[in-house]
Amino acid sequence: MGLMRIIIFTGKGGVGKTTVAAASALRAAELGHRTLVLSTDAAHSLADAFDLPLGGVPQPITPNLWGQETDMDLAIATHWGTMRDWLASLLVWRGMDDVAAQEMAILPGMEELANLLYILSYWEEGKYDTLVVDCAPTGETLRLLSFPEILHWWMEKIFPIERKAAKVIRPLVKSFMNFPFPEDKVFTATQALYEKLERMRSILIDPAQTTVRLVVNAEKMVIKEAQRTFTYLNLYGYTVDMVVLNRLLPQEIQEGYFTSWKEAQSRHRQTIEESFAPIPIQTIPLFEQEVVGMERLRQMGQSLYGEGDPTRVFFRGQVQTIQRQDSQYVMSLSLPFSSKEKISLLQEGDELVIHVGGYRRHLVLPRALAGLPATGARFEEGKLRLYFQGKGKDDGEDPRSKKRG
Repeated sequence: MGLMRIIIFTGKGGVGKTTVAAASALRAAELGHRTLVLSTDAAHSLADAFDLPLGGVPQPITPNLWGQETDMDLAIATHWGTMRDWLASLLVWRGMDDVAAQEMAILPGMEELANLLYILSYWEEGKYDTLVVDCAPTGETLRLLSFPEILHWWMEKIFPIERKAAKVIRPLVKSFMNFPFPEDKVFTATQALYEKLERMRSILIDPAQTTVRLVVNAEKMVIKEAQRTFTYLNLYGYTVDMVVLNRLLPQEIQEGYFTSWKEAQSRHRQTIEESFAPIPIQTIPLFEQEVVGMERLRQMGQSLYGEGDPTRVFFRGQVQTIQRQDSQYVMSLSLPFSSKEKISLLQEGDELVIHVGGYRRHLVLPRALAGLPATGARFEEGKLRLYFQGKGKDDGEDPRSKKRG
């Protein structure tokens, strides 16, 4: 059996990512791929897109297509239950109300992370050819998957020592303080969760298996969010193989009331092309009616992919990488031109506008670079390298600054 193809759709809330994910899954299924479309968004709307009831387990929709809206409570109980119970007991020991302690014991981001672990379950199960994921409305969720890498040293070096020490300290603490010191099952659950996250991350950063598709509208706020998401996806090693520009006003719409809208969309479309090149940008027009139900989803899939296969990889490679070199950071960008021309940079906060000849690129900087001045740029071997003055070796290295790829 070949590798399961995983396609993750994400974007700002309201851009239509759920319908795009559903249309892509339907197109894949009709081409013969056994496809599961999975919603990990807490505010599920996948069932609404298909106009069919869906639940916490895969439900058949059409031949070769299943749909599921994840059960967040079940996911938390499965992957975080043991640690939640211990944290809750610790908070109660400190005087917090029991119900409040149960709520506070779910750490920020843990609900989304637990939902994403369904991906690992279906990959290990091997029942489907394609998994289409309607992700929570921000790429920040995927940043949670960098935790295993950041925690690797602690889990490998310190965690085993803490676990052994706990066996000695636990009886003393219980006897004298009645302190809810973690039992061995808490350490076991922590180790198991860490290992699951490591396995899932290895799958999601493998470009042969997994790619991310950003869904955007031609609106300023949406584009800014997508730029930030794109930067972090590249920073953490995820492959973006397509940007889907949804709800574009068709050319055949007559001028008049929509004139200013069309002009604004035209400007924003240019910004999108400048922000995400060389990633392919596919467009979907604004349909006359709401995209709900099988037939309209089929029309959307046709508009997006034509006669093509949505499961193929539309772009390979990392567009951005960042690494630390002595006292500075170097950001490398792949740009679609080959000649050396004059380079100019305009930096304002976390935004950077790059001009190379007649080409312009909009970039949102990660936090590690946003407060640092750009000190130079160089174009060579098809890559633009930007140099940022660091804070010196003694300040340590932000783990997010490591090169990915």
